[in-house]
Amino acid sequence: MTKPCCIKCLGGVPYASLVATILCFSGVALFCGCGHVALTGTVTILENHFSKIATDHAMLTDVVQLMQYVIYGIASFFFLYGIILLAEGFYTTSAVKELHSEFKTTVCGRCISGMFVFLTYILGVAWLGVFGFSAVPVFLFYNMWSTCAAMRSPVANVTSVDSICVDVRQYGIIPWHATPGKACGSTLDDICNTSEFYLSYHLYIVACAGAGATVIALIHFLMILSANWAYLKDASHMHAYQDIKSKEEQELQDIQSRSKECLNSYS
Repeated sequence: MTKPCCIKCLGGVPYASLVATILCFSGVALFCGCGHVALTGTVTILENHFSKIATDHAMLTDVVQLMQYVIYGIASFFFLYGIILLAEGFYTTSAVKELHSEFKTTVCGRCISGMFVFLTYILGVAWLGVFGFSAVPVFLFYNMWSTCAAMRSPVANVTSVDSICVDVRQYGIIPWHATPGKACGSTLDDICNTSEFYLSYHLYIVACAGAGATVIALIHFLMILSANWAYLKDASHMHAYQDIKSKEEQELQDIQSRSKECLNSYS
């Protein structure tokens, strides 16, 4: 008795929505957590090696703090949004409707499902931009790391190591009047060997991967929501057809009963 009930309950789980929710939570957690720590490490590297005067990078510090607050908001919003989409998946799963035969779709329910489709599409496009933006620091750190690797390479034909430099001012991160603004030779190699550089570089890579995972999760959600919305639309048409059919059958039964009454009265 218990086993069929458990199988029936397990059949009501929206596994597609569950997988998308787990992927979304994982991607957002990686992006927000790693991105927050990587931003802090980036500011530390700039303060210690590229802009030693606090007023030169004051705007950058404010922007980083603002981005960290935005990260807090993103994490909170997607935690709630993922739970809402998972709940919506439960209530629009066909197996759940079989458990509750009295369930009927409403115009409000279809409008809410359509709203989720539109909102998820907008969020997916926005996260594509976030994914592209998160690749920028990966490129900058990779450029610095590859420069350091080229200096250490024994096959590199380098006449003067001090002539190899990385100037972060050209990327617009700090203003042109910031001092020293660039690192050359052994100083650049020392920066690449610091724990802040190593940690921030790899955290940016993980954050970029997390943003990509979130994009995939939102695309997955979009397909699920579109299928659920189509199911609700078909279900509403089916309910309307069944209502009309039941009314016609009732009218036919009434006509037949009246006809029998008339025949009995004549006989």
